[in-house]
Amino acid sequence: MQTTIRTERLILRDPVLDDWAAIHEYSSDPDVVRHSMWGPNTEEETREYVEQMIEMRQEQPRMSYELVVTLKDSGELIGGCGIHKAGFNAEIGYTFNPRFWGRGYASEAAFALLRFGFEELGVHRIYATCRPANEASANVMKRIGMQREGRMREHLFFKGKFHDSELYSILRQEF
Repeated sequence: MQTTIRTERLILRDPVLDDWAAIHEYSSDPDVVRHSMWGPNTEEETREYVEQMIEMRQEQPRMSYELVVTLKDSGELIGGCGIHKAGFNAEIGYTFNPRFWGRGYASEAAFALLRFGFEELGVHRIYATCRPANEASANVMKRIGMQREGRMREHLFFKGKFHDSELYSILRQEF
């Protein structure tokens, strides 16, 4: 079953293989992935990621949604976002092409994921994390109504060192 979420300016949809080049444009950019556990991607890694995203659709019941974000008016792929359900909780995340930063697209897509999680997936709590230095991501979480729960100290190891994460969440009744 194809997942499509429409907002005022965006369409969030399941990816197709031909999306890999647009995804690679931002997933290979060191500035974009500076705070991420992954990347910068090689072309092969991006193609494998797109294949994994497509395979997620086969999950029964489907618990993971990795979607591409496109502009409603032009269809241009500008980023990606995801929601992953685990019991009564779900985690969201988002990554955008820097050519489209600062226009509110991440907040619009993340808010759409909240609505999808609460209304379609029936979760009770949705959370997200970011590295402490990633103020732009923290601002998105605040803008969509998430509350900071605290800092998880050195709970992740990637790119050769331990990292902290800021944890934000929102409950269904707060949405």
